[in-house]
Amino acid sequence: MLIPVILSGGAGTRLWPVSREGYPKPFMKLADGESLLFKTYCRAMAAAAGTGEDAGILTVTNRDYYFMSKDELARARVGQASGFLLEPAGRNTAPAVALAAHSVAEKYGRDALLLVLPADHLVQDQDRFVQTVRAAASLAQQGYLATFGIVPTAPETGFGYIEAGEALGNGKHVQRFVEKPGLEKAREYLQAGNFYWNSGMFCFKAGAILDELSHYAPDVASTVQACWESMPHDGSMLEIPTESFSRVPDISIDYAVMERSGKVAVVPADFGWSDIGSWVAVRALSAPDIDGNRTTCKSVFVDSQNTYVYGHDRVVAAVGVDNLMIIDTPDALLVSHPDKAQEVRKVVAILKKQNHEAYKLHRTVTRPWGTYTVLEEGARFKIKRIEVKPGGSLSLQMHHHRSEHWIVVSGMARVVNGDQEIFVSTNESTYIPAGHRHRLENPGVLDLVMIEVQSGEYLGEDDIVRFEDIYGRT
Repeated sequence: MLIPVILSGGAGTRLWPVSREGYPKPFMKLADGESLLFKTYCRAMAAAAGTGEDAGILTVTNRDYYFMSKDELARARVGQASGFLLEPAGRNTAPAVALAAHSVAEKYGRDALLLVLPADHLVQDQDRFVQTVRAAASLAQQGYLATFGIVPTAPETGFGYIEAGEALGNGKHVQRFVEKPGLEKAREYLQAGNFYWNSGMFCFKAGAILDELSHYAPDVASTVQACWESMPHDGSMLEIPTESFSRVPDISIDYAVMERSGKVAVVPADFGWSDIGSWVAVRALSAPDIDGNRTTCKSVFVDSQNTYVYGHDRVVAAVGVDNLMIIDTPDALLVSHPDKAQEVRKVVAILKKQNHEAYKLHRTVTRPWGTYTVLEEGARFKIKRIEVKPGGSLSLQMHHHRSEHWIVVSGMARVVNGDQEIFVSTNESTYIPAGHRHRLENPGVLDLVMIEVQSGEYLGEDDIVRFEDIYGRT
């Protein structure tokens, strides 16, 4: 049996302003409208098909991303057996993999195979991907820790490398892992022919990885074991306790085990892989015109060459520029030279230090019940567009400092306003005074769309007291 384990964490700061802390890289939509996480789910299920009973997918992610991940899982039509391990905070990949292995071992036995995949990679050739997984699974069945080595196409300095030794069935024995090299070393590795890019994807038995963790990283193994034993194991959504998880070392599975174990095999992989690590990688997904310009939106290029424009609703014009990347979102604009694409993360660090919301949230914010979009705000007022999914419900809540006026644009709203419960139809409205308990629900089968006008001395999102919430938020 093969169980895909999807590791979905990290803010993807090099892909700001599209990837943000509140809506990170795995949820980023590509030109075809599909997210990286959705694509990962689809190819994971393709790889697991025919390897045993439908065990679904195990996703390890942050508690804050649970509902968005669940929505992507539903869009991919993944089996009902799928589950989640929800981290209170990121502790790198070794703890995530170890907890996933405990979960799989308890449910399916120590011989069950884990296919560990990052949520934010892109694979162009799914058929070859499935074939490569089969080769890795064959080695994993023999007790090896199989990793996927991407056949290099250039002397890339942004990836770690794997040096392969003698043949080992459908793969090769790993001689060593190499940190990101300089350009000259990268050229040597490319010419040598037995070096591969380290993809961060793995396949191994649950028992095998737990045994190797115990041998090579006993501190990780023991603290993860204690964490696992302190958790409830029933249900498809398992929340990892904050206290015990905080004692687990913050270390990658590469450093903890893969670089130390003598049981590591590499399977050469050539299936159109990209880690989408920067805007340069995203740019490569679009076809250039005769001047080398690329775009994902309505763009106008005048006397411009080799320029990339990413946007949605607005027209973007580039006049007399060469070799630029222009990333346009409703509330933030990035202009960068491709050679400085890795430096975008510094922008995020500066915004975070300034406590500017643009490092964390988009103008449109996703919630378990739907979305809200800030249309305009100023002194003592804020206007939002709120969309609630069928069956969705905001929490029963109260605000100390603001009142709210709700106008239904389309759909039907069930509203709790103080001691009243009322239905508000299209073109009708209701007023929520500050200090009133209130709740908004969509009892219909179509999306509820409404405009909310807030007024008051303080309009921050933290002015909220929740009394009840069907999504378990506090």
